[in-house]
Amino acid sequence: MNPRERYLETLRFGHPDRVPLHPGGPRESTLATWHTQGLPETVHWMDALAAEIGVPRTAFDGTTSLPELTRMIPTFEEKVLEHRDGHYIVQDWMGAITEISDQYDYTYIRSAKDFVTRHWHSFPVKNRADWEEKIRWRYNPADPLRFTPEFWAAAEAAQNSGKAVTITVNGPFWQLREWVGMEGLCTMMVDDPQLVRDMAQMWTEFTVAVLEAVLRRVRLDVLRIAEDMAYKAHSMISPAMTRRFLQPTYRAWRELLNAYGDALMDMDSDGYIVHLIPIWIESGIAACEPIEVAAGNDIVAFRQQFGRQMAYIGGIDKRALAAGGQAMRNEVMRVAPLIRDGGYIPGCDHGVPPDISWPNFIEYTRLLAQLEEWL
Repeated sequence: MNPRERYLETLRFGHPDRVPLHPGGPRESTLATWHTQGLPETVHWMDALAAEIGVPRTAFDGTTSLPELTRMIPTFEEKVLEHRDGHYIVQDWMGAITEISDQYDYTYIRSAKDFVTRHWHSFPVKNRADWEEKIRWRYNPADPLRFTPEFWAAAEAAQNSGKAVTITVNGPFWQLREWVGMEGLCTMMVDDPQLVRDMAQMWTEFTVAVLEAVLRRVRLDVLRIAEDMAYKAHSMISPAMTRRFLQPTYRAWRELLNAYGDALMDMDSDGYIVHLIPIWIESGIAACEPIEVAAGNDIVAFRQQFGRQMAYIGGIDKRALAAGGQAMRNEVMRVAPLIRDGGYIPGCDHGVPPDISWPNFIEYTRLLAQLEEWL
């Protein structure tokens, strides 16, 4: 099997020749630590890992991602408003006023390059007038800057790569939270539900138009939904609110994907997700990740509860990986039955933090490779 076939067969509860190796990926601070622990600075960590364990690099390369297509155009001007007391206060590209420690370049706000704590002071949308004047017009699916020749060249290369082609879209909760803020969005669901529905509907229509333009020309295998919407022990909004405000978007995406093939929908949400999984299943979502153990998630229990209605990626406690040794082996063996049952790609339950040492990461990945029959 090639990496694409292996990845899709695994998540569809099929019969892959092996399960893809997906131990998790490091952030910048993790790589900096690993470089002091034996990882050569001149070698990509995945190449070094494959060589250390004795598996082909293709064991890790199950997917390839298309470039992002759904950012606002134009973005807000990104600028430092203040620099005081060891912090930058920045207007970010999404129009929010955000604070970040000056130990980082303030451009860390643009993407999750590391484990960086930020503080949000305000968001661009507080009412319908803000929404219309500041945000809505920035989301034109036909903007000529959205689909560039470079995008289509990347899409062609992705289709010819032998890997599963994926694209990531913000879920409606994530996206509206970027405009309104989490507290603002949650209160708006009670105080102005019609505005929330209107924003979610616009996001649905916009993303469907963008995705359909891709699907007319590209064989898409996985739609990844970025939708962090849970804390430890609880989701951020109730199941009723999830069905009311978010599920129509998920179902619209599922309907679109059905019209052009059978691409998987994969939900990425941190936090405790057990009350959300039934809604995702209803919505046609087939897989979810990263299944954080510290939040109370247990994929072994989830498999007993939800059967083969949901596949999983992740689910291995990062704290046990940091401990290494027998604690690590016990944690990996805890989820090993799911590898045999199918519908599961094991890995670290979030980005790999720097307290997971390079030697421990090698040992852990070697154990995964043995369980997944790469060794």
